[in-house]
Amino acid sequence: MCCFSQPVVSVNSTKIFARSAVSPRQYIVYSMALEAKNDLAMILPLPIAQGAGENALEFISLKEYAKFFDDLLSGFPVPITKGGRGVFSAASESANSLVVHAVGNFEASFVPTLNDFSRLDKRFQIPPSSWAKLPQYKTYGFAVFKLKAGEQDVHPMAFSFPRSDASKLFFPTVHIHDGEVHTTAEFDHVLYAQGHPPESLDFHGWRESERSAKNFMKIAQSKNIISSDEHCYQKMLIGNLPNKDTWLARF
Repeated sequence: MCCFSQPVVSVNSTKIFARSAVSPRQYIVYSMALEAKNDLAMILPLPIAQGAGENALEFISLKEYAKFFDDLLSGFPVPITKGGRGVFSAASESANSLVVHAVGNFEASFVPTLNDFSRLDKRFQIPPSSWAKLPQYKTYGFAVFKLKAGEQDVHPMAFSFPRSDASKLFFPTVHIHDGEVHTTAEFDHVLYAQGHPPESLDFHGWRESERSAKNFMKIAQSKNIISSDEHCYQKMLIGNLPNKDTWLARF
């Protein structure tokens, strides 16, 4: 799922799409249903290539393609789940604050290192003690989407970033919903992916769409995040599972 800077009432129906872009970059599109009592941030840790800098992450607006995941689901014969999305809030006013990007209906920032979280409003930070329990994120960067209190239903969040390991696709699925890091968590996820020729990903255990993406996706509206001639693949993560990120490697 993702990490939140404040406790949430509920979060479910998470959907994540991933595909390789021009090496070493990767696309991610993210959606969920969320209810929260307070303004907060959704934080996605990302295995960013070292030395990539503050402009490494490129946010992509899918405001005009709110049905991105609905169309993805239509490529598979059996409906899996319904979805929801999140909204945004104001940016930090610090003189040394991180750049705030308007991404369709979102406001978002890229936090290049853990130390740079101090440049965000405290409402949008996760306690250092939580990150200390996740040492794998010491070298990560972070996509931060600022969300408003209440129930939100907005368009999917999308971006690309340079991976530290271009041989794998990365899905941010670690949960931090209450400031604590638990060894297991309740998952309600549908993951989607595409290959990027000539790479051959190990889709063992994934469902394959019946047709290529151009038959059920709006390629232009996806800002070419979707590859028109490739099939899509789907995997469900449901129930109490190990609280970790998900990787899809090549053969």
